[in-house]
Amino acid sequence: MINRFLTACLMMSLLGLNPGLAMAESGSKSSQSPDNGGAGQPTADTSRKPRVPLFNVDGDLAGQLSVMTTEYEDTFAGIGNRVSLGYLELVKANPGVDPWLPGDGTTITLPRKYIMPDGPREGIVINLAEYRLYYFTDGGVEVYPVGVGTEDNPSPVTDAQVTMSLKSPAWYPPKSIRAEYEAMGEYLPRMIPPGPDNPLGNYALMLSAEGYLIHGTNKQFGVGMQVSHGCFRMYNEDIGWLAYEVSKGTPVRVIREPVKIGMRGNEVWLEVHRPEEIYTTEDREELWQTVSRKIDALRERLPGLQVKRSAIESAVELADGLPRMVGEQPPQLAAESATPDRSTPNGPGIPQQLWF
Repeated sequence: MINRFLTACLMMSLLGLNPGLAMAESGSKSSQSPDNGGAGQPTADTSRKPRVPLFNVDGDLAGQLSVMTTEYEDTFAGIGNRVSLGYLELVKANPGVDPWLPGDGTTITLPRKYIMPDGPREGIVINLAEYRLYYFTDGGVEVYPVGVGTEDNPSPVTDAQVTMSLKSPAWYPPKSIRAEYEAMGEYLPRMIPPGPDNPLGNYALMLSAEGYLIHGTNKQFGVGMQVSHGCFRMYNEDIGWLAYEVSKGTPVRVIREPVKIGMRGNEVWLEVHRPEEIYTTEDREELWQTVSRKIDALRERLPGLQVKRSAIESAVELADGLPRMVGEQPPQLAAESATPDRSTPNGPGIPQQLWF
């Protein structure tokens, strides 16, 4: 087997390719460049197009919910692979539907309505809590599912940049991963060349956060779940598009934000994500406390805000990642709050709106 790997490296060298190193999910660096003379960006392919819509951002919201009808052989994993949605986001958006046998003619929700994450809307933002990657462009935002690190090998919360786009990366598993395989009685070689056995897929984006990649996969199941050794796993078609679109230096911000609150006009919207399919009492209480803090902070910023406790309770109880309208700021109060009277907490004539 070692001879086969050495032969593969020799053949790549004869073809003028750099067999280099490709970063493993928990730490090896990569020196492999795409097939464009090492410029760090694959050659443009005008036939390529994204599999997800480009949505305009309206206030803090983007996208829309839609539905589809399943066929007999469909599974949520297969549907997600076809339409670029994560397994867990489909499960949460369709309670009561068997993800492995939804049945012929079942109507399911495709969850493509989003509250934008907090912070700058530029480059790439990965929200670990919802297993999604937001790619902001001048025209709007594209949203993709991603697999993220497990509890034992978590993905980092960090600010980084794209340093290089990789095509056909080789994989050099670090000692930690080889040790895992050895403990299971399996052998993992020191290098896996490009091909069907390579867990990095056909494309990757190298990040300035040392040891981490946004990459494809040779196992489609797991996109949109906690499955990796810390890297960010995408469907091959999606990372293939981003590898051509995203330039060196693009900011990549990784956050963990299970509760998102935003405004569209005078409307207040809330989006809550539970960590897994099973929703524990501890998870529910933690999310409720987070929602409470965010609602209070929004009310401090927008005096006169009116919210519906029942709508908020429903959003926390389901925690399905679907945005819900939970309140509003009446237009006249919105206008008054632009120049409030500092003599009272909410300006003259504006009653305190309690949501508890």
